[in-house]
Amino acid sequence: MSGGIRVTVWNEGVHEKEVEEVRKLYPNGMGTQIAGYLSGKDGIATVQVSELDHKEQGLPDAVLESTDVMTWWGHTAHDKVSDENVARVHQRVLDGMGLVVLHSGHHSKIFRKLMGTSCDLKWRDIGERERIWVVDPSHPIAEGLPEYFELPRTEMYGEHFDIPQPDRQVFLSWFQGGEVFRSGCCWHRGKGKIFYFRPGHETLPIYYDENVLRVIYNAVKWAAPTGVKTVTRGNVQPLEDVK
Repeated sequence: MSGGIRVTVWNEGVHEKEVEEVRKLYPNGMGTQIAGYLSGKDGIATVQVSELDHKEQGLPDAVLESTDVMTWWGHTAHDKVSDENVARVHQRVLDGMGLVVLHSGHHSKIFRKLMGTSCDLKWRDIGERERIWVVDPSHPIAEGLPEYFELPRTEMYGEHFDIPQPDRQVFLSWFQGGEVFRSGCCWHRGKGKIFYFRPGHETLPIYYDENVLRVIYNAVKWAAPTGVKTVTRGNVQPLEDVK
């Protein structure tokens, strides 16, 4: 898009402040780690980090209006995000802002509102291996990736994942314990695009993995606003003379 993509990395930011193991792994926060990778990448104009304890929960109008694509990571404080802020983010997505939802963000208020389902799933945290298969190699989010990549230790998410049928499914995960999971899914809502990507457990170095970061970068580019700027609805006059 002209001028480059303006990205906001929204990170709950609770674990890094309260859990020593997470603080050691991400001393500046998970959001800062993701933002650092995206900053300066081709097509990215600006990257800012917003967190729950920032002004207006990191979601003031000034931030939303200066964001083309928002990434969202949350886990332990989904209920702390106000319904008013969720409604405003929801409207921004309908108006064209892209949203990239990461890992436990599947239970965030905004993702569940956009999906209209519980977004619930199976899970297990024993540090098992995950193999992430590219099942749609022609999709822009798969650009530059091998046909599969592995994470040596992850938290398992398993089916059934209670989501609406994705418009496109880009990744499918297999776990050492036997489960599979739709780990990379795309939807359109209004003029906005949404991508959910599974990896990202806070006590493991997932956001240092080059393939994981490449997926997030690709997803940001894919989710950026494009196409029609205005959409007319309601009663309208005919464009042609109707006899």
